[in-house]
Amino acid sequence: MAIFPLNLLPTNPNFDFMRLRFASVAIAALLTLGAIGAIAVQGFNFALDFTGGVGIELRFAKPVDVDQIRNQVSAAGFDNAQVQTFGSGQDILIRLQDKGQGTQSASDTGSIAQDVLRATTSADNPAEIRSSATISAQVGKELALNGIYALLFVIVGFLAYISFRFELKFAIASIVTTMSDIIIVAGWFAVTGHEFDLTVLAGILSALGYSINDKIVVFDRVRENFRGMRAEPRQILNASINQTLSRTVIVSFVAFLTVLALYLYGGGSLKGMAESQMIGIVLGTLSSIFVACPLLLWLGANKQDLMPKTRDDAALARRP
Repeated sequence: MAIFPLNLLPTNPNFDFMRLRFASVAIAALLTLGAIGAIAVQGFNFALDFTGGVGIELRFAKPVDVDQIRNQVSAAGFDNAQVQTFGSGQDILIRLQDKGQGTQSASDTGSIAQDVLRATTSADNPAEIRSSATISAQVGKELALNGIYALLFVIVGFLAYISFRFELKFAIASIVTTMSDIIIVAGWFAVTGHEFDLTVLAGILSALGYSINDKIVVFDRVRENFRGMRAEPRQILNASINQTLSRTVIVSFVAFLTVLALYLYGGGSLKGMAESQMIGIVLGTLSSIFVACPLLLWLGANKQDLMPKTRDDAALARRP
């Protein structure tokens, strides 16, 4: 793989990835167990999408900068505020997390709205409150439950698809490695305490799709090589990884740059989603190279798993 005059990878790589299978799988397992422990002990810093809070609509005399409003609200003591424009650059929606777990009254909501107004308005660009309301925590619980349903649906769907297209052993290896990637991404947010909202959940689901797609590409080459090469499974798996290595690295690199731009310039509301996607892309790439095929080897995948029994017997009988 070449970029300008630089060769990032040999033209025909022949790395012995399978030699590192014990170390790579052990590292993946330790990271996964550590992520599970962090999630169980520390939990997530849920945003108001899941906890409920207060929504305030402001209208300014002139268009305002969202990041500036977010900083002003944060300086007034309202951490992790979600600020976005709607309608025009003069209309701002500010959502604040409920620290009282849904116990705020209408007077409390009005008082908070006034505090936010004083923090954001200025003499040269005055603002007025268009509306303020309490966001129910029950809605957040429903969103969390729907997110879990979506994750389970994706897992079952991928398991069924890969089992149909390849074989059950391939499905197990791909789902185990992909779930390890997703658990580690989620564990990152538990360890760092970064806010976990619906955009982060969307980023994790998109990282799941990227990771499983990368493994399907590698497994597709494994299937072709099992049918065309006369070699031991370890050699076939190693050759398959090397043959798809250039494609895997290039696609991952381009995808990472795209999400990095979103992380740097997409604003605070998209930062969590971009962060989860970047980590997911890196983990998905590494697990496709170092973890998925070793698991496939230990599950005992071979040529007989990839062809119907009668066709396989006939094909073997024709060989000298």
